[in-house]
Amino acid sequence: MTEDERWNDINDHVTEEWKAETTPFERIYEVLEQTHDGQSAGKIAERALVSEPTARRHLKALVTTGFAATVQDGRTTLYRRDGDRVLQTRIRELRNQATRDEILDGIRRMKTEIREYEDEYDALSPEELARQLPTDAGKEWEDVTAWKTTRQNLAVAQAALAYDEASKQLTA
Repeated sequence: MTEDERWNDINDHVTEEWKAETTPFERIYEVLEQTHDGQSAGKIAERALVSEPTARRHLKALVTTGFAATVQDGRTTLYRRDGDRVLQTRIRELRNQATRDEILDGIRRMKTEIREYEDEYDALSPEELARQLPTDAGKEWEDVTAWKTTRQNLAVAQAALAYDEASKQLTA
C-alpha cells in the first residue's frame, strides 16, 4: 500500500465514522459553522455528505432560528453562519471563562500590543499598514494579521465587559 492509498483509507475511514456518528442536521450545522463566506446548498450538501434537498431543508431551519444567514448571488442563495450569533457566542464564552479582572487585564495587554504595532510601523491601523507593504513582505504581513486579530479580540473583550456591566445594572 502506498502512502497516498493509506491516507485515502484514513480519510475515508474518518468520513464514514463522521457520517455514522452524526445526523444529517448535525453535519449541516458543523459545515455551516466553518462557512465564513457564503456557499450554495449544493456545496454544503457535498461537504456534509447529504443530498441537496436535505441540506436545503436543514439550512432553511437554521436561517429561521438565526443560526445562519443568506445572501443572494444572482439566482443562487448562499448560506453562511450568522455573524451576530458568532459574536454573541464569543462574548458569552468569554464572560463564562474569565473573571472581570482577567478580562480587564486582557484588555490592557491588547491595548499595549496595539500601541506597539502603531509605534513600530508608524501606522494607525493594520489596514493602513497593509496599504504600505510590498507583496513580498513576510513578517510585516504576519503582523498585519496579528494586529487585526488583536483588535477583534479587544472588541470582544470590551463588549463582554460592557455586557457584564449592563447585566449588573439591570439586576440591581
